This record gives sequence, C-alpha cells and structure tokens, in this order.
Amino acid sequence: MKRALFDDDHEAFRETVAAYLDREMVPHAERWAREGVIDRAAMTAAGRAGLLGFAAPAEYGGGGVADFRYNLVITEEIQRRGLAGAGMAITLHNDVALPYLLDLADAAQLGRWLPGVCSGDLICALALTEPGAGSDLASLTTTAIRDGDHYLVNGAKTFITNGLNGDLVITAVKTDPSRRHDGVSLLVLERGMPGFERGRKLAKIGQHAQDTAELHFTDVRVPVANLLGEEGRGFTYMMANLAQERLSIAMTAIAACEAAFGWTLAYVKERSAFGKPIADFQHTRFVLAELATELEIGQTFVDRLVLELNAGTLTAERAAKAKWWCTELQKRLVDQCLQLHGGYGYMLEYPIARAYQDARITTIYGGTTEIMKEIIGTSLVRGGAAGRDAEKTAR
Repeated sequence: MKRALFDDDHEAFRETVAAYLDREMVPHAERWAREGVIDRAAMTAAGRAGLLGFAAPAEYGGGGVADFRYNLVITEEIQRRGLAGAGMAITLHNDVALPYLLDLADAAQLGRWLPGVCSGDLICALALTEPGAGSDLASLTTTAIRDGDHYLVNGAKTFITNGLNGDLVITAVKTDPSRRHDGVSLLVLERGMPGFERGRKLAKIGQHAQDTAELHFTDVRVPVANLLGEEGRGFTYMMANLAQERLSIAMTAIAACEAAFGWTLAYVKERSAFGKPIADFQHTRFVLAELATELEIGQTFVDRLVLELNAGTLTAERAAKAKWWCTELQKRLVDQCLQLHGGYGYMLEYPIARAYQDARITTIYGGTTEIMKEIIGTSLVRGGAAGRDAEKTAR
C-alpha cells in the first residue's frame, strides 16, 4: 500500500532507527528474552541516537518536534525485527510516560528530569495497575498521606513495564482515600527512595524481554515537589492521556501484523507441499487476500488517527476503536499466519511463533477490548462525553 503519511525527514529518521536497532538491540534480543530485561545501556544508546524524548523541548535535550509520526516510525522498525518485548522499553518511555511529564511537570521538575529522560539516563515507568484493581483505577489502594513537605506512600503495583529498569515511576496514589476519582493524584517516585522496592520479575506468556515487575512501597517519603499537576486530579490526567496510549498500542498492533504478514508471504512462496509451493493453493491465496485487505484497512485508519493526534483532534472514542480493532486483528492475523507455517510455525526459532506469544496481551493492556467497546457504545447512545463517563464508571 502506498502511504502519503511520511516525508523525507521521517524516512531519514527511519534509517537512524533501523541502524540503532540492528546495532544495539538485535544482537542481544535472545539473551534479553532469557533474562527478562534489557540492558540499561540500550536506552542510553537510544538517547545518543536521538530516539528518546524528541517531543521534548530542545533546551532539555529533546528534539523539540511534537510529531507522532516519528513515534510510528520507531514502532514499525521495532516490530519489523520481532523486537516486541525489548522495544517496549522505548515505546513506553516515549509514547506513554513522557506525555505526563510534558503536560503536567512544572519548570523545576522539567529541569530535574527531562535531560535524563532524553538522554536515556533516566528510564520512565508508569505505575497504575494494582494486584486488586486492574482496569478499575479509581479503586486503587496505594495511599500517599501528606506529612509536612512529604507524602508517605504505602501500597503495591503490578504488571509494571520498565518496572526493574525504571528510574522515574509515575505512580497513581490515593491522597484522599475517602474519595474515588477525586482522591487520586500522581506522584513521581525515584530510584533509591527508602522503602521503594522492586518485587518479582513476572514470568509472562510473551514479550519476554520486557521487564514487567511488581513494585512495593513501605513508608516511602516522597517530596511534595514530586507531585505531578494538582492534588486530586490524577484520574482526570490519566483519562486525558489514554487516547495517545491506546493509539500507540494500535500502531504497534498494525506494525506487528505487517511484519507477520511479510514473513508469512515469503514463507508460503518458498515452502512446497504436494509438489508445489504452498502459495499456489487456493486456500492459501484466499487467506492471504483476506488478511491483506484487513491489514490495509487497519493501517489506513491508524495513519489517519496519527494525523488527528498531531492536530489535537483525536477523541477517546476513535482511539478506543483503533485499540480494540487493531489488537483483535493482530491476534487473528498472527494465528492464521502461524497456521500457514504448519509445524514450523510452532517452533520458537521462527519469528511467527514469538509473534504469536507476543500478541496475546495487546487486547488486555491499555484497557481491554470490552472496555473499549463500552466507551464507543455509550458515546453512540448518549454522546461523546458519556463515552468517557462510561470508562470512568467501568474503572
């Protein structure tokens, strides 16, 4: 499919991204998958290559370019190389965590944190989910009780990406436990704070190189100066940032589909059965035709939403549409591509097998498919604002 989304600057950036990944990630990917975490040096190398914080102002070491097409280029090159787990460290850092700092941090906080975020010396994480509260963020039980110039933080988080490597952990807490949505605030917890401990490195079905961990907080004294935005408005901030996060997940899903389809098309042309290439069987061609069509539909929609995000017109409902449809397509497409590989598709030495493992989480994190449909359906029946209220209720 010919796309009109990118210009020469984006394609030049693509070459930079490709060179970085081939040099700094591909050679280590298998080891990282075994160890369950990437080397921190990969992030500082990404910073040197200009892959981190390019939406941040140049005065802090960022690129000063708020253009999500660059994020999409990174995502596509990561998925093309089957680096779903390892690449998540960059995607989470840039697409999900950085907007909280850019939108909410004051001048002093920006000066303290952004240079390290852009260089890769400070790795970001977002700690929202708790053992007893997955999608229901308003029911979180981690507390931050004001004590003079500090908050005293107690509680736990789970399923945290960059949980082991993270230096700046943007954490959802209850500063007023007596209230649901209006009692939530965002604090930045920093590596080395007494009482802030990393728990288990969680064993997962897929995305094995992604360091997913539990975090524990026991009487952690966090300066009030680490509060992001206003106290009690954390839930509102989280809802505001979810559209970009969900678009990022949709982008990743479509890029993963593109990679899986490409591997499969090459395989069926080369592999023979009953005296002819698998690609010559009508069933194979029909499956490929269906997948190619759905892939092009999804890519067109995602490209459109990237431009809407750049223009500031992306809605929560349209991001939800992309998130559920593209991730469900990813599950279905990768499964069918694996089937076309036959027995070899079940072998982990083939990238399609790893893609099959990596795909399963995408319909869950960032809001499940069911919650996405509730947002969309409620907005259709009651209007756009009601769709956002539906998520608030669901959560």
